[in-house]
Amino acid sequence: MKKMKEFANHLYKIIIKPEVKVLPGQLAFFIVMSIIPTIVLVGLICSVLNIPFEQLINFFKVLPSEISELLIKFINRDGLNVSFGISMVVGFVLASNGQHSIIITSNTLYGIDHSSYIRRRIKAFFLTIIMLLLVIFTLIVLAFGNAIVHYLLNLEMLSGISSNIYRIFILLKWPVGLFIIFFVIKLIFSIAPDKYIPSKYNNKGSIFTTIVWSLVTVIYSYYVKNFSNYNVFYGSLTNIILLMLWIYILSYVLVIGMAINVNDYKSSLEHNKKN
Repeated sequence: MKKMKEFANHLYKIIIKPEVKVLPGQLAFFIVMSIIPTIVLVGLICSVLNIPFEQLINFFKVLPSEISELLIKFINRDGLNVSFGISMVVGFVLASNGQHSIIITSNTLYGIDHSSYIRRRIKAFFLTIIMLLLVIFTLIVLAFGNAIVHYLLNLEMLSGISSNIYRIFILLKWPVGLFIIFFVIKLIFSIAPDKYIPSKYNNKGSIFTTIVWSLVTVIYSYYVKNFSNYNVFYGSLTNIILLMLWIYILSYVLVIGMAINVNDYKSSLEHNKKN
């Protein structure tokens, strides 16, 4: 009980930090900005590989209707070309501002001097790709994975695969999903600072972030499937608003996890000095 109380007090001190209050909203905004450019890049890759757009469109229809309709507009064959793709790549680069903010905040919390601007921007670009893939993985596998796997198994090309695949997916979804989320989050926490931080100091924040992300995703998935109270206020934009709210909460939890790691690292340094 004492440890729980100490952790709650510790968590409260983290939450009231100015960085934790400001950064999540900025990070969530830029993650949402980077979704469409990523979808366009996927569409361009499909066109190069001659993958039928119909399959990609049907895949997105598994998601909530307002979200799928928005994404489908950006992978439509008529509106997709190299020029548009280049514009989206530029948009994706601009979207890396969120991860650049994480690098700056991480350096500030750790008390680390910033590296060169170009190096930070390059690192932010790759962190954006990692972060976006993580969000997409969480959305597709954990939030709507059951429906997506069920759709894939109904495709003609996969009709010969046993329905046991679905049961195996249900069984392995959470253990494998949690491991992947933990690994990627720890990778983000390790890469963000412009100074090497021993991996062991990123465990607590990564575990906290992984657990809370999973709980938030379960609640989000259940709410989207069973409730629609927000449509009184937002109408057809309800699911998009809920998606943005979900990403904001994930961003908030990620920043708290980063702050937990910083406090753990500093506490360890102080303990070593005393000894």
